[in-house]
Amino acid sequence: MEIQFNNGNPVVRLRAFRAIDDPRSCELFVEGHKRVLTSIGVEKVTSSNNEWTHNPAAFVMIVESLDKEHIYGGARIHVAGGTEPLPIEQATGALDPSIYEMVFDYAQKGTGEGCGLWNSREIAGYGIGSIFLTRVGVAISSQIGLDSLFGLCAPYTVKMAQSVGYEIEEAIGNNGTFYYPKLDLVATVLILRDLKNLSAADEENREAISALRENLHSVRIEELRKKKIEIHYDIEIPNMGNWDLQAVINNAKKGASAGIVDESSINLL
Repeated sequence: MEIQFNNGNPVVRLRAFRAIDDPRSCELFVEGHKRVLTSIGVEKVTSSNNEWTHNPAAFVMIVESLDKEHIYGGARIHVAGGTEPLPIEQATGALDPSIYEMVFDYAQKGTGEGCGLWNSREIAGYGIGSIFLTRVGVAISSQIGLDSLFGLCAPYTVKMAQSVGYEIEEAIGNNGTFYYPKLDLVATVLILRDLKNLSAADEENREAISALRENLHSVRIEELRKKKIEIHYDIEIPNMGNWDLQAVINNAKKGASAGIVDESSINLL
């Protein structure tokens, strides 16, 4: 996938939309994420993991070429009360059922989960699969109307999540952690409790997220570890007149059937 450059910097668009409004982009997301999972040894990737593409309470962020023909990364925000449990419930419910009641309690004011974060090798090292998509996930959650966000993090993303305001929830699992033997992975449960003010975020990320909220269409030269990338932010979610958060909240259920933990269904932030 050839990447466009401007003055030596990669150029991409970071766009947000509701999953059911853009099936083609969802398909590109699924294909790209599958390639990344396969490249790290997760071979068992089934179509059942992609039910979110039909979930009216799933929102998608993609990093794409300006002509929308290629996708280099993405992430999602799932709202509790959609047509499927949150990914964190599906991943950890069989190990600690108390996650169900916790999600339900937070759902009464509008909660969701940041999940499915990935980036392609072509754009690795520029922060696409880490801080910039994570910031946008927090930023667009205010458009959705959420009060809080859950996240299930791999060890190498915990500090990044904390930098934007997530906090480890020690009441779940083993002081907030779960061990997945098949993935050889420790995953940590975090919650961002103050989406409005981001009181637990560091100053740099709080200011960056506030700037994104105030200007949903902008072009910025972002820098991470001395590597620069030109990002065309297009994060005003279309068709939000059709979005009814209260109806989704009313649909939230306490408890779900998680079954056996499936390594291919774990969506990490």
